[in-house]
Amino acid sequence: MTATQPVGTPIPADVPQPAPGATPPRTPLIARAAAELVGTAALVAVVVGSGIQATKLTQDVALQLLANSTATVFGLGVLIALLGPVSGAHFNPVVTLAEWWTARRGGAGVTARELAVYVPSQIAGAIAGAILADAMFGEPLVKWSTHDRSAGNLLLGEVVATAGLILLIFGLARTDRLRFAPVAVASYIGAAYWFTSSTSFANPAVTLGRAFTDTFAGIAPASVPGFIGMQLVGAVVGLALVAVIFMRGRTDNGTPAA
Repeated sequence: MTATQPVGTPIPADVPQPAPGATPPRTPLIARAAAELVGTAALVAVVVGSGIQATKLTQDVALQLLANSTATVFGLGVLIALLGPVSGAHFNPVVTLAEWWTARRGGAGVTARELAVYVPSQIAGAIAGAILADAMFGEPLVKWSTHDRSAGNLLLGEVVATAGLILLIFGLARTDRLRFAPVAVASYIGAAYWFTSSTSFANPAVTLGRAFTDTFAGIAPASVPGFIGMQLVGAVVGLALVAVIFMRGRTDNGTPAA
């Protein structure tokens, strides 16, 4: 809904729908940047804070991961539902990059200028969220993580997690079902916590933020470049899968179908 649409007015069927995470028209860029910063900060605060809480309540690693993943599912779903109408609720540089890439030929999505604003906002928000979580639980505000995550199987897990995330988001867009994104994306991340070896970071900004906390959810700074590199590879794989699986058909005269 745009600022010019009265509450309750249905959107005509012939109005083009936005790409995944595409922002509503006339939303000021500063508002979108603020939404991305606050949303990413809140997401990291949920991930880190629930991890700290879990380790205080139990020594069972399985229960710690269950608590951490459950909080993340609910937190992410709420944040997407709340901030999606403002900024598209990317909270993730690979989602923003993927949208810019798919929109570069004039389709709906972020521009290069918006990309240059979104990504720094997401990174700043992720760092702030980690510091906030540490502050709430009386941990050192900035303490580099010592949790090494450099093993090859973990890097493969990041490729799989990120490819699946991109496939989900852009697949929903191709099939005009983005209204299910809050539930679908949160559910996928919750599942990927468990079925990927890396516990599904799938987000360069979140990865950077989690390096600032030496707690359950942390990642050693030396492991960050490898994770981000594999997340970018996963984004490419995900976009390739979208292109193949959701290939648009053609009409009898050879033009792309609507």
